[in-house]
Amino acid sequence: MISKPRASYIRLSPENRRAALIDAALLCIAEGGIAAFKVDKICTKAGVSRGLVTHHFGSMDTLLTAAYAHIYQTSLPAPADLPQGPPQILALLDHFFSPAAFNRHTLNIWLTFWAQISNHPVLRVAHRHHYPAFNQMVADALRQAAPDLVAAPDLARTLICLIDGLSLQHCIDPDSMPAPVARQACVDFLAANIPVLA
Repeated sequence: MISKPRASYIRLSPENRRAALIDAALLCIAEGGIAAFKVDKICTKAGVSRGLVTHHFGSMDTLLTAAYAHIYQTSLPAPADLPQGPPQILALLDHFFSPAAFNRHTLNIWLTFWAQISNHPVLRVAHRHHYPAFNQMVADALRQAAPDLVAAPDLARTLICLIDGLSLQHCIDPDSMPAPVARQACVDFLAANIPVLA
């Protein structure tokens, strides 16, 4: 009788184990959607024992929300890294449509989370926590171009919806929505609403 090979585990610090589980969870989601968000798959990719999910997160739901928080936080640029004035909103578009962000691997993760939020109360709470910061960042960038823009939060919300829709189309069929076309659609939208960007 041939015994099954034992999984090889890596000895990491508690902080690194937690980070490894989050990274592995996101990798599983990118590769197989929510169906791949399984404790055995995640722990195998992270190189840790399955009991560490409970130890560090308490539940798979908590790990899912931690993974969502991580991709949200790492997907937004630091305001200090953005230029001031009208170029700021264009720099944001450059970031959102860069190869590092506008690719099927990353967008598969977002698409999975979007699909889960509507039916997952805990994840919905997490979304309501993180989304305002995203909207605020975009609204602040819009005000850099138009300081007197009273409707900046509403315009930011619409721009984010446009970015999300373009990202969804790219995820479904990349050839039908390449990054330059998606970025230009956003530039055209901004030019129609903020004269200085026309």
